[in-house]
Amino acid sequence: LPILFPQQSGLYEYKIFGGLADCPPKLCADVYMDLDFRKQWDQYVKELHEKIYDGEKVIYWEVKYPFPLSNRDYVYIRECREMDVDGRKIWVVLAQSVSVPQCPEKPGIVRVKTYKQSLAIESDGKTGSKVYMYYFDNPGGMIPSWLVNWAAKSGVPTFLKDMQKACRNYSKNT
Repeated sequence: LPILFPQQSGLYEYKIFGGLADCPPKLCADVYMDLDFRKQWDQYVKELHEKIYDGEKVIYWEVKYPFPLSNRDYVYIRECREMDVDGRKIWVVLAQSVSVPQCPEKPGIVRVKTYKQSLAIESDGKTGSKVYMYYFDNPGGMIPSWLVNWAAKSGVPTFLKDMQKACRNYSKNT
């Protein structure tokens, strides 16, 4: 019964709860969705752009991995919606990998074929935001445990700090 009981991948699914003080939710959502601005503040972006294939916006993202590992790339779709839930404004971003023939794999880069993310951002009741993220990808290849541990312990908190700094600099750069 593989459909009812799928094989366990042995990979981590990440659930992140955090806060971004002094970053209102709309600003957080705008910064998160702005691919050109992300290239300025995210040190792991090698290449990032959006193109339209068959009428659908598709994002290509190449991520720098530490030597001696190969970089990874993603081809995915995403959508952002502002929702009203019982009078609370919540920004929801959904993303998921897609296969697009016009975006073939590149030599020397490992294609991440399974990626999904759900992000919700709302006010913290003050001047900041509460953030919830669910994230899963299968990076392919052999990822050493030290890198997995680094991502969980250091990479995510560093990303949130970088995002907070990006929010502070966003209005100055746009």
